[in-house]
This record gives sequence, C-alpha cells and structure tokens, in this order.
Amino acid sequence: MADKRQIKEKDGADPSRKRTTIGGQALIEGLLMLGPQKQAIALREPGGEIRVTVKERGAKSARFNLPLLRGPVRLVTQMKTGISALMLSAEAAMGEEEESEGEPSVLDRFADRHPNLVMGLTLFLSLGLSIALFILLPSALTDLVRRLTGFGLGVTRGGAVFALSILEGLVRVLLFLLYLWLTSRSSEIKRVWMYHGSEHKTIACYEAGLPLTLPNVREQSRLHPRCGTSFLFLVMFVSILAFSIVGRYSLWLNIVIRLALLPLIAGVAYELIRFAGSRDNWLTRTLSKPGLALQRLTTAEPDDPIMEVAIEAMKAVIPDNPNDDNW
Repeated sequence: MADKRQIKEKDGADPSRKRTTIGGQALIEGLLMLGPQKQAIALREPGGEIRVTVKERGAKSARFNLPLLRGPVRLVTQMKTGISALMLSAEAAMGEEEESEGEPSVLDRFADRHPNLVMGLTLFLSLGLSIALFILLPSALTDLVRRLTGFGLGVTRGGAVFALSILEGLVRVLLFLLYLWLTSRSSEIKRVWMYHGSEHKTIACYEAGLPLTLPNVREQSRLHPRCGTSFLFLVMFVSILAFSIVGRYSLWLNIVIRLALLPLIAGVAYELIRFAGSRDNWLTRTLSKPGLALQRLTTAEPDDPIMEVAIEAMKAVIPDNPNDDNW
C-alpha cells in the first residue's frame, strides 16, 4: 500500500494534496516563478551565485476573470511576462561577453531606448510564428492533400471533413513533436528542460506540504498535470473538434476561420486544464495523461545546482496566507 500511495503522490493525483496556482517558466540558467502577489526571477550568475529579483504583480481585473475569456487573456499576459524574463536571463548570460566586446551595437541601443516597442514586436513575432507553424501550416497541408487526392473535395461537412480534421490534427501534433525533438538536440535547450523539470519538482514538493529542501525536491516527479505543455496538447485536441464542426472551405477562408476561432479554442483548453487540475477522477486523469507524456520531451531530471535555483524562486513567491494560491 505504501508503494502505491507513493507513486500516486508523485503523479500529483492524491486528492489530499494542495493544488497551487503558482507556476513558472524555464529561462536561460534560471527560472521565472509566478505567485498570486509576486513574481520572482532566479538566475545562476556566471560566478555561481544565485540572484533573485522579486517584484509585485498587478491586481487581476475581475472583468477578465470570466470563463473562456480568462484563458486567452492570461496566455498573452503570461507570454509577455515570460518573454521579458527570458530576455533578462539572456542578457545576464551574455553579460561578460558584452563587456569584453566594448561598445553596444545599434540594435542594443535601440532596445534600451524603446523597450516597450521591442517587447511588443517580440510578442507579436512569437505569437505569429507559433500560429503560422502549428495552426495555419497544418491546415494548408491538409488542403493540399484534399486537392491532390480529391478526398472530401467540394464537401464542407460530413464524415470526409471530419477525417480531414483528424488528419490536420495529426499533422499539427507531428510538427509539434518534430519541433521538440529538433530543439532538444541542443545542449543549451537540454539545460532549459532541466530547469523546467526543477520547476515542476519544486512545486510538487510545496504541494505535498514538505519543506523546500534539496532532498525533498529531489524525490518529486518532474511531470506535473498543470503545465503549459498539457495546455498546448488540449489546444490541439480542442482544435480538431472545433475545426471539424465548422467544416472546410477554400484555403484562405479556412485560414480566416482558424484565426477567428483561436481565442475561443484557447479559452476552452484553459477551462479544461482548470477542471482537470481541480479534481481527481478517471476523466481528469485521462485528460492529463497526454500532456504528462509530452512533458517527457519538455522536461529533464535536474541536478542539485539547478534545483537550488528553483527553490529560491519558489520561496520568493509563496504567499503569507496559504489560501491565496489555492487552485
């Protein structure tokens, strides 16, 4: 019995465990952690010290905390926060090289003078490339197959259209897996995956009610049901259902429809992950399993120095009132 309970706790399925809203993002030699009132960026500096920067988070607007609306809103705001933290970690990692190179470049000076513009462009490009690669490209490839084979051609709804939507979803998943495989071949990305794993292990330790120490964090699973990877899987799953319902038309009309439906799809996926993260039953475990499987590609077992960074980031955002971060 003890062994089964231990496995259950490691998977995060024990209903007696705390479920926290605290989450994070892996950075370059560091970690961003977001709590209900504070956000912390913990970075391992070239000299070996851990530098933690903490700042207050703005109060959430009640008008955006509505089902289906809060998902896309939080996706964009947290993406903006994550890009800002990632740029900060990149600057810290490149700090010594820039000092040895002398004068900053024209692009560096422009970024210093117009940080908001640079952030907006970076966010736009990040979202645009993600949408183009994982939403629009699979749709275009599926339409190409339809034209070449004649399968479902001239039909907007029905079994053939549903089969094409399944094909589009499979192409989307394959592109996503290929992207993960290609990026994981980089040694730098492998370290980012280790920081991602340390984030999950530290949050799991906190949710288990254990002191945030290296031995306790080390024993936790690197897989967590409430993760951005799980959210991405749910987006792909919901998109298959949504696109099969609206039907298929011309190439450009399909693209317009997918762009228009994307906020709704993100909203539904967010509500599903909230539902799966707040309950423990066969349905929620089924919803979580594919995302947990994908996390084996986006996380790696961290070493002790990496877990030390995650622990410091986590400690900085835990609220004084233990109920403030309840999921």
